[in-house]
Amino acid sequence: MTDPLTNAPAPNVPATLPVVRLLPKAKPQVIRHGFPWVFANEVVMDRRTKGLTPGDLVVLEDADRRPLGLGTINPLSKIAVRMLDFDTETEVGEAWFTAKLTRALQHRALLYPEPFYRLVHAEADGLPGIIIDRFGDVAVIQPNAAYAERHLDALVAALIAVTGVTTVIKNGTGRARSLEGLEEEMVVVHGTAPVGPVPVRMNGATYMADVMGGQKTGLFLDQRPNHAFAAALAHGGRMLDVFSHVGGFSLAALAGGATSALAVDGSAPALELANAGALATGVADKFATRQGDAFDVLEALGAEGETFDVVVCDPPAFAPSKSTAEKGLRAYERVARLAAPLVREGGYLMLCSCSHAADLKRFRDASARGIGRGGRRSQLVYTGQAGPDHPLLPQLAESGYLKALAFRL
Repeated sequence: MTDPLTNAPAPNVPATLPVVRLLPKAKPQVIRHGFPWVFANEVVMDRRTKGLTPGDLVVLEDADRRPLGLGTINPLSKIAVRMLDFDTETEVGEAWFTAKLTRALQHRALLYPEPFYRLVHAEADGLPGIIIDRFGDVAVIQPNAAYAERHLDALVAALIAVTGVTTVIKNGTGRARSLEGLEEEMVVVHGTAPVGPVPVRMNGATYMADVMGGQKTGLFLDQRPNHAFAAALAHGGRMLDVFSHVGGFSLAALAGGATSALAVDGSAPALELANAGALATGVADKFATRQGDAFDVLEALGAEGETFDVVVCDPPAFAPSKSTAEKGLRAYERVARLAAPLVREGGYLMLCSCSHAADLKRFRDASARGIGRGGRRSQLVYTGQAGPDHPLLPQLAESGYLKALAFRL
């Protein structure tokens, strides 16, 4: 039997799995072409479907009852079905996770000589809703989908077998889990918790990752190539690193030859980790911190007449959803307006956004408006994204969330 639309062999439907069917208005071709999500308003949400347990495996069919593949359902989520495999007879277990993780590791092992990277970037690595960051012998898993929670033991066993990590931490916190109806939990699922922050080497600097209590998995690995570019701009000069977290841009700049760096963040624990990283990198004498609201500090530095060769602003997601996009873009514009006057003539301003709801064009436009309203003119000299350990799924725009723009003023 073949699929009449693709002429490919039609997958067999195991009798043991429940079937979820698309509504006639839905477009099955987007699933056939690799889009991994099916929204609740695209499927027949009858009593039987609503009665399924979040994380159950299902066979997705189009409105004409043609199988589209194997998925996992969550009747409580706006994303009702996440696609796992085109083969409906696939068994989701340790062997399946092992194959996915092995493929993911092969890519990272080519790129990085040391085991500090994002090992799994959710849908882009064929594991919807699952994030795994690796910090040497420690791995942090974010199981942000119900099926990942259900199959966590098999996932952890596969992770240990493939990578040889000795500690696995489940970071079950964050907005994504709440949208799936999952409880928050932070727990060591294998091995023992690190006694303190984990040292992570990138771009010549040593960062301190708080894998048990820090933001996200403890360190933002996605900015690595943008750290390197900003460090090249700052060679021999002064850097201001705003929304610095644990010193991502400033420590890379100092390791790359900057004469000084000032890190600004609202979190005292983050700045303590930044100071520890500066000490471990051997640049503590050139590194300073300033705690406070970033907008207030930017205004204060302007009033003090400070200027820097490179200013970097890497704020949190001001536009985490479509409903907050306009408000978020105004916030990005304000950041640019306040930061631009702090850049010396001929210096550089790097502005970042991790909001997928604010696409590149809108973010670029907001940044340019802010620079202009800050009394400066600019050249856009660099457009960056997340590093290659954070691959994009071409069919899923949300996987390309990070944007970094460098302007010469």
